[in-house]
Amino acid sequence: MMKYAILGFVGLCAVAITPAATASLAFAVDDMESTDAPDLTSVRAKIDAKDYAGALAELRDLAEDHQQADVYNLMGFTLRKTGDFKTSLTYYTKALELQPDHKGAHEYLGELYVETGDMPKAKEQLAALTKLCPSGCEELDDLSKSIAAKGTN
Repeated sequence: MMKYAILGFVGLCAVAITPAATASLAFAVDDMESTDAPDLTSVRAKIDAKDYAGALAELRDLAEDHQQADVYNLMGFTLRKTGDFKTSLTYYTKALELQPDHKGAHEYLGELYVETGDMPKAKEQLAALTKLCPSGCEELDDLSKSIAAKGTN
């Protein structure tokens, strides 16, 4: 009887844990890469609306409480869009220090290098994405297009 009670308890625990354990598996390509990221929905909406000042203010508040790659990556993106390339580079570097396989940070850092004319470094980021995405990914495609467009100018 005790054996069945323990098995029942273990089964009950497995059922209770399974939804929580699988919830983090369904991310879209352009969503956050980390499960420990704060909610960035509002920031992404501001970025989509090209409200970079609003996004930056919110990100700065988030960065005070969260040392997290997705936050730093979006800080870098927002700063790059405002023309602050030097500070943008700092945040992309921080994102990659925290999460070296962060595809979004590699893409955006590569785009920073394209925008500043450093094509060898842009191609380094493309090579990193090629390794991270052997079957292809949106970040690899986007950076490839950015590099190709710069080559035709």
